[in-house]
Amino acid sequence: MESPADSSYWVETEDWHTAGEPFRIVDKLPAGCLPGLPTVAQRRSHVIKTPGHPLDELRKSLCHEPRGHADMYGGFITPPDDAGAHLGVLFWHKDGFSTACGHGTIALGYWAVSHGIVAPPEGDGAVDVVVDVPSGRVLARVHVSLGKPVYAEFINVTSFQLGKSVPLAIPSCDTIITLDLAFGGAVYAMLDASQVGLTVEAKNTSRFIQLGREIKALLGTKAHYGIYDCYGVIFFEEHSDSQNDSNCITQRNVAIFADGSVDRSPCGSGTCARAAVLFAQGRLRPGYSKLVHRSIIGSQFEADIVSEVESPVQGFRACVPRVKGQANLVGSMKFFIDPDDVLFPGFLLR
Repeated sequence: MESPADSSYWVETEDWHTAGEPFRIVDKLPAGCLPGLPTVAQRRSHVIKTPGHPLDELRKSLCHEPRGHADMYGGFITPPDDAGAHLGVLFWHKDGFSTACGHGTIALGYWAVSHGIVAPPEGDGAVDVVVDVPSGRVLARVHVSLGKPVYAEFINVTSFQLGKSVPLAIPSCDTIITLDLAFGGAVYAMLDASQVGLTVEAKNTSRFIQLGREIKALLGTKAHYGIYDCYGVIFFEEHSDSQNDSNCITQRNVAIFADGSVDRSPCGSGTCARAAVLFAQGRLRPGYSKLVHRSIIGSQFEADIVSEVESPVQGFRACVPRVKGQANLVGSMKFFIDPDDVLFPGFLLR
């Protein structure tokens, strides 16, 4: 496909982080880049099926080194599917375009309110930023004090468990583990980190990356759900303070997403998938209990269940989960995109 930007150009971004995980927002795309299709899901499908698409080239330029890194994340702002949402977004990472991103949705809520795209309430209150993403329509409910966002709640699409205690032989550990599978806008496999002899600590990051890649490869299509493949592997551990409060579950996790990328936050859509499993287990109940979900760097989300809904799968209940978190502005960037650069569109060392 011939790019509308065969010559060099500048692109402006605004960089945020949510609980430590980056989110690079591009709200003005080069002319002619956006596919002329009606929905975000269709635009994503078109881009990933079109070799050399200009949005994919821009993704690589902004995500890969020297402008980004192997764990970079961001989003291209697009029109919504219809007038019922404020905006649409194509989420991206080093390997492509994802179907869901909870930490990004929280950051987008902050961004939309901070830029007046959605007017904040006067004084204290909350406002909904409605976002169309490839997996459906989601909300960032932004809570504001004196006109400034103080936290946001990511209210996700219907989420549910897909598989329970799925056995998998892991050659590198010479052991058989059991996995749960769940959908939270993307499909996640999840297991207690003790099954592979690890604790969720930063010193074990490299091993988690190796195991995440190994588990995804071994699962193959076993973890697919409809058009969704297995996006990430979540390693979690239960914390003892859960035993002191029957209404609160405390866990620490690391999500290895795409091809060996590490989520610094507790992972928004992954937290929804965890909440769906805990809901199926009867440990989370609407209006009663919550999940305190910590990341590998110690940052935190809180999740609960808004409501039970009809399940699209047999054997497991489904719910609408909600994840509470905070985002922070990192900076405003202006990047020069030059197809004549000998390293265009970037490189990766991992």
